[in-house]
Amino acid sequence: MRLPVALTTVSLAAISLCFPGLAANAASPDNAARFGAREDIEQLSLSPDGTRVAYAIPTAGQGSALFTMAVGDPASARAAFRLDGNPERLGRCSWVSNSRLACRAYGVMKGGADTAFDLLPFTRLFATDADGKAMAMLSQRSNPYSRGLALGGGTVIDWLPDEEDSVLMTRLQLPDDRTGSRLGSRAEGWAVDRLNTRTLKSVRMEQPRGDVVEYISDGRGAVRIAGSRRVAGATGLDTAVTSYSFRKKGEREWLPLSEYDSSTRAGFDPVAVDHDKDVAYGFRKVDGRMALVQVALDGTKAEKILYQNPDVDVDGLIRIGRRNRVVGASYATDIRQAVYFDDRLSRLGGSLAKALPPGTQIRFVDSSVDETKLLIWAGRDDDPGVYYILDRASGELKTFLVVRPKLEGMTLAKVKPIHFASADGTKIPGYLTLPPGSSGRNLPAIVLPHGGPSARDEWGFDWLAQFYAAQGYAVIQPNFRGSSGFGDAWFERNGFQSWKTAIGDVSDAGRWLVKEGIADPNRLAVVGWSYGGYAALQSAATYPDLFKAVVAIAPVTDLAALKEEGRYWSSYRVNADFIGSGPHIREGSPAQNAERIKAPVMLFHGGMDRNVGIGQSELMARKLKDAGAAPQLITWENLDHYLEDSEARARMLRESDAFLRKAMGL
Repeated sequence: MRLPVALTTVSLAAISLCFPGLAANAASPDNAARFGAREDIEQLSLSPDGTRVAYAIPTAGQGSALFTMAVGDPASARAAFRLDGNPERLGRCSWVSNSRLACRAYGVMKGGADTAFDLLPFTRLFATDADGKAMAMLSQRSNPYSRGLALGGGTVIDWLPDEEDSVLMTRLQLPDDRTGSRLGSRAEGWAVDRLNTRTLKSVRMEQPRGDVVEYISDGRGAVRIAGSRRVAGATGLDTAVTSYSFRKKGEREWLPLSEYDSSTRAGFDPVAVDHDKDVAYGFRKVDGRMALVQVALDGTKAEKILYQNPDVDVDGLIRIGRRNRVVGASYATDIRQAVYFDDRLSRLGGSLAKALPPGTQIRFVDSSVDETKLLIWAGRDDDPGVYYILDRASGELKTFLVVRPKLEGMTLAKVKPIHFASADGTKIPGYLTLPPGSSGRNLPAIVLPHGGPSARDEWGFDWLAQFYAAQGYAVIQPNFRGSSGFGDAWFERNGFQSWKTAIGDVSDAGRWLVKEGIADPNRLAVVGWSYGGYAALQSAATYPDLFKAVVAIAPVTDLAALKEEGRYWSSYRVNADFIGSGPHIREGSPAQNAERIKAPVMLFHGGMDRNVGIGQSELMARKLKDAGAAPQLITWENLDHYLEDSEARARMLRESDAFLRKAMGL
C-alpha cells in the first residue's frame, strides 16, 4: 500500500518499567467482573533450553506487562516491562535466545489532519533482555526523507535457533527523497534481513520488491517461498490474488509455484516449508472444502493430499519447536479434532488425553529446541484452561499457570453440540449452553450469532456465553449458512450478500429454542458482536415479533457505509466485492429499516474501532430515535473493536444483563 505521509516509529519511550497499574482482583467481584476480566495469562513462550517461560499479564485498561519465570519456581517471576495500551499494546514475546526476547507492539492511532484516514493501525517489533534491559527497535525506522506510511513493523519468519540472539525477519523499506545522495533510494517494499537483535547488525537477504507481501522460510534460515500481491491495473487496489514463487534448495532463482485467490479460495495457499522433506505445506480446495496439501519444491511440484474431511474444512496446521516443524493438521466438526503425522506426538496426545479429565482439548503451545520440554494448554467447555510443562524425558507433567483464576471454584456451564431444522428443512449446527443446574425448560434465552461473517463458533469455553448462562439464560450459538469452515456450499455468497438465508437461520435458532420448550417465547433475546451484532439487529428488523430485546456490540448497521469505510485502503476493491451491490445493500441494512424494529435496542462501541467504525452504531441510534424508539448507546473513546479492557467488558456485561432483564420482565 502506498500512502503519502510519514508516520513516526513507535518509540521505546512508550515502554514503562514501573507497574503501579497492574490489574488487581476486586474484593468481591460480581459475575460481570469475573467473566469480563481479560485472561490473567496470555502469549506464553518457552525458552530454547526449556527452563524459562515468558508471558503477558493484563494491567489497567488495554495495558499488559511482560513477565518471565523459571519453570517450577513461581517465586522467580519477574516483571520486565509494561505497555500501557495508549496506543501501544503488547503482542507475543518469543525467545530469541535463553536471555533475549523479540516482542510485537501493536495498536491503533488517530490519523491526523494531514491524512485521509481517521484511524491507522500499526505494528512494531522490538527486542529486550529478560529483565527488560538492553531494549532495541527491530522494525525499520522511517526518517525525515521517507515517503509513505510505515504501518507494518515486520515479521519474524525464522527464529534461527542455531544463531545466538538472531532472527530472520521482514522489514519495510520506504523510498526517500535524498536525490543525488548515495543514501537516497527509490526502492520500496518488504525486504528480508538476518538481524542480530542485540547488536542490530544486519545482512540483507532479500532486496525489497514493491509487490512482495509474504516470505516463507524453511526453518534453517533460507527463504524458499515469496508471495506477490496482484493489483488491478493502475489503481493499485488488491485483487485478492497472490502469486507464489519458490526456490529449489540451495538455489536463488525464483520459479512459479501457484496462485491463490483469497476471495474464492481457489488455488494452492502455501503456509510452511519442510527443509528435510523439501516440500511446502498449504491448503487447497478439494470438492468444495479446504484440504491440507504438500507440494514438492524440487522442481516437479508433485502434489499430495495429506488430509481432507468430507464435512468441514481442514483449516489448521499443527507445528512444534523453534523451527515450526509441521506435525499435523486440525479441523472442527462438532468439536475440534487433531490428526498427527508424527507418531510420537500422536501417542503423546493420546496419553495426555487419558491423563486429563474427559473431553479435554490439548494444544502444543511451544517447545524447547530439542523438543524434550513442551508447553501445553489444556481446556474444555467448562474450563478456560491450564498451562502445563511436560518433560518428555521423565514423563512428568506439571501444572504451570491457570488462564482465568477469577473463575476458579465456580461451576461453569456445559456446552452441547446440537442441530436444528431451519425453515427450509436444512439442519443447522450450533451449540447450546444451559445455566448450571437448570432444568433446561421455559428459560429466558439468548440467540448469540458469531462475528465474521467469515467465521464459525466452536465447542469450548466462551466467556460471553458463559456469563449469560451464569446469569440464568439459555444460550444458543448457531453456525448459520454464511459461516466459514463448512465449505463453499454452506458459505453461499457470505452473510451479507446471502443475508436472508443467514438471518433466517439465526432467527430459526430462536424458534427452535421455543419449540423445544427450552425458551419462554416472551423472554427471548438476540445478542451479537460485530457481524453478530449486525445479525441481531437485522433479525429484529426482519422478524419484528420474535425477539423481545436486542444487544449489538460493535455492529455493522449499514452496508453502503461499511463499503465507504475502506475507500482509501488498497483492500477497498476486495472488501467492496465481498459486500456486493444491489437491492440487498438497503434491504440488508438494519439502519435503513430501523422503523421495523419493535424490540428495545442497546448498542456498545469503541471509538478506535477500525473493523467497524463507531459511526455504524451512531447511525443506528439516530435512525431508531427518528423512528420513535429509545435506544441506548454506550461508547468508549479509546477502545477498539474487541473492547480489550476488563472494566469496559465488565460494564458491558453488567449493563446488557440489566437491560435484558428489564426488557423481558425478569
